Amino acid sequence: MGPIRGFKRKKKVEKKVDQNVFASASLSSQLQPLDWWDEFSQRITGPLSQSKNTKFESVFKISRKTFSYICSLVKEVMMAKTSSFTDLNGKPLSLNDQVAVALRRLCSGESLSNIGDSFGLNQSSVSQITWRFVEAMEEKGLHHLSWPSTEEDMDKIKSKFKKIRGLPNCCGVVETTHIMMTLPTSESANGIWLDREKNCSMILQVIVDPEMRFCDIITGWPGSLSDALVLQSSGFFKLSQDGERLNGKKMKLSESSELGEYIIGDSGFPLLPWLLTPYQGKGLPDYQAEFNKRHFATRLVAQRALTRLKEMWKIIKGVMWKPDKHRLPRIILVCCLLHNIVIDMEDEVQDEMPLSHHHDPSYRQQSCEFVDNTASISREKLSMYLSGKLPP
Repeated sequence: MGPIRGFKRKKKVEKKVDQNVFASASLSSQLQPLDWWDEFSQRITGPLSQSKNTKFESVFKISRKTFSYICSLVKEVMMAKTSSFTDLNGKPLSLNDQVAVALRRLCSGESLSNIGDSFGLNQSSVSQITWRFVEAMEEKGLHHLSWPSTEEDMDKIKSKFKKIRGLPNCCGVVETTHIMMTLPTSESANGIWLDREKNCSMILQVIVDPEMRFCDIITGWPGSLSDALVLQSSGFFKLSQDGERLNGKKMKLSESSELGEYIIGDSGFPLLPWLLTPYQGKGLPDYQAEFNKRHFATRLVAQRALTRLKEMWKIIKGVMWKPDKHRLPRIILVCCLLHNIVIDMEDEVQDEMPLSHHHDPSYRQQSCEFVDNTASISREKLSMYLSGKLPP
């Protein structure tokens, strides 16, 4: 399977949670989860059972409300399969049981055997249940990851970005991270998956809004590719280059200067009319140094989003042991969907997580030398506008 790219939003599909589904999830949470969790938590064994007060939120890192919504989202697909799962005592697993197993696998990153030991299942069942959940999320959850489709939605994003550090008409932040892997010697020796830090890795590129939601992703490419090459391979790049994306309202900087819609990224990306990167070099003029400070402060939203993604869904944090490279992009996608769902549900649990921007702590900054002349002029005018030095 090739790299997973960004998804176009279907017509009339809302970014936020569908109210009918939300109502169903709320009703579900009133009718069964308390009884279900009381019973399910008693079946937990191993390290998870050592605490007398095993809290739902500490096991799954999401609220009960969000859990109920996820169950309602995947119910149709997961329950349509003919095969059924039972625990080691022969008791059939409910939908809630299966979602709990899959979420624990994704959020803890623990091995199949550890998950099985905790929930009284064999490794094969844990693997099959997790994959069934991934397939269901791919089918039913994609509307949680989409580029804004209306001018009103984009205006809200621009307004929130401007409030961070004053960048006007900004529509997103692009950032990449590495999912590190241990691969068989035969695969790691050929260098395809070997990145610049000598780790075997798969790249995830995201475009993030001011609320740390992912609006577009591409993943599946090997770590040997630069950030610039991954960007150029994405559907987002083609749409933007062809003028089909970031083609909304322009902003007047002066009587003779306009600023189109754009995203921002670090110096590992090319400077393009729709992608503004920071100035490079030392001894920059004050207005350029000020632009870089604003640029960096705004970029932190994407770095924090990726850190939170890896902290909440630990299956993609650390070093994965010989993963199936055809399935891994789909697992990464589902982790991104779950990340957005937590935000869309206004889940209080996320507020308890510390904010950090170290999602790739062992990786040095890349540098791309490509500069589009038109973009260079636009960046210069924007920098002067922000410092009050642009002529009227």
